[in-house]
Parts: sequence; structure tokens; C-alpha cells
Amino acid sequence: QVQLVESGGGLVQAGGSLRLSCAASGSISSINAMGWYRQAPGKQRELVAGITRGGITKSADSVKGRFTISRANALNTVYLQMNSLKPEDTGVYYCAASRQWSAVGPYDYWGQGTQVTVSS
Repeated sequence: QVQLVESGGGLVQAGGSLRLSCAASGSISSINAMGWYRQAPGKQRELVAGITRGGITKSADSVKGRFTISRANALNTVYLQMNSLKPEDTGVYYCAASRQWSAVGPYDYWGQGTQVTVSS
């Protein structure tokens, strides 16, 4: 089993920045990719960005050029640097881990989520 704990969410004005962190523990050797999803009120959960153990990344078109996913300690920790935030980036952000070698999943393990609110 893998446990994921997110941190770094909060309230920020449009144009501001936040950095989310996700720490993985447990059967870390089984993880080959990690990612960030988000879910806005009334909408489906969507993939924001993912990164494989080899460093291959994938980002949603809506965040390209603004968000950057990175990793540390061979996927023990993953970050999401969010710049130029927009009100439409508001939602609950979930960290996820996958046993597959794919930045787009499918993802097997999930964190509890952290709220990001961007005010206009």
C-alpha cells in the first residue's frame, strides 16, 4: 500500500502562485508515476499533470506554461508549482500514484485532497 499526503493549498488572488507538495510513504518502490488531479465544484475530476519515475511529464492544455510538475527523492515527493493562477483553477487538488509507467495513469492510490481557491 501507498499513502499520499498533500500540502500547500490555500486562498490566493488571481495572478498569484502556490506550490503543492505530496509526500509518498509505504510501498514506494511500486510507484512508477505520480500526478495531480483536480476537481472543481460540479465538474469531473481531471488530470492536471503527471510525471514518471524517468522524468517524463504530461500536462493538461489548460495549465501548460503556468503549472510545472517536478519530483524529488526518486518519486518520494512530487510538487506542483502553480503560477499565474486563474479563478477557474479553483478546486480540490488530489495527489495520485500509479504502478504504471505512464504520466496519464491509470492511477492506483490517492491522497485526501487539498483545497485551492483563486479569487478574482
